Amino acid sequence: MSTDIFIRSWSRLANFFDFSEDKRKLITQLLQAYEQPQRYYHTLQHLGECLQWLEAVYQDLQNPSTVELALWFHDVIYESTAKDNEEQSADLFCTLFENHLSPELVQQVCYWILCTKQHQSTTDHDLKILLDIDLAILGASSARFFEYEIQIQHEYSWVDFSIYRSKRAQILNEFYQQTPLYQTHFFQDNLEQQAKQNLENYLKILRA
Repeated sequence: MSTDIFIRSWSRLANFFDFSEDKRKLITQLLQAYEQPQRYYHTLQHLGECLQWLEAVYQDLQNPSTVELALWFHDVIYESTAKDNEEQSADLFCTLFENHLSPELVQQVCYWILCTKQHQSTTDHDLKILLDIDLAILGASSARFFEYEIQIQHEYSWVDFSIYRSKRAQILNEFYQQTPLYQTHFFQDNLEQQAKQNLENYLKILRA
């Protein structure tokens, strides 16, 4: 994936929040984090796809720059063997920005990062969009969705495959049973049908 979208996004954030020079340079550290070798799905590809969706719904957001910050940091810490990736990611954001942004903004971004762990229903308009963006992969083309599933499987290659297949089917079935899957009209209109088809097709593979 081209680095253009990352540079454009981080520059937009740096200008909006008036980042100091050291914060402007954080982009290098963040991009390196998403390129760590244990990652197969939670990579720059995923971040880039999230930012593409953000740009598609930018005008619908009340605080787009806050959502954008949360997207950059929601998977910045990722180890498939860990159960606290979101907590660690939120902590890192807090550490980096607690003295540079308002306490209210830091608290909100940290909370939104934590919300990407469970993807529960919310009444917060911007958070709805953030969570839908994170799950947009479920409504990707059938080829991209299959690639995504292979990437997730690689990240959990340390798990016995029979156990992985059972657990993965359980997770995907929970998404499949959610009606609607997405919380916003935009993603319901654009991705819901494809997502349900992708999930149905892959559940058949896992259960075969």
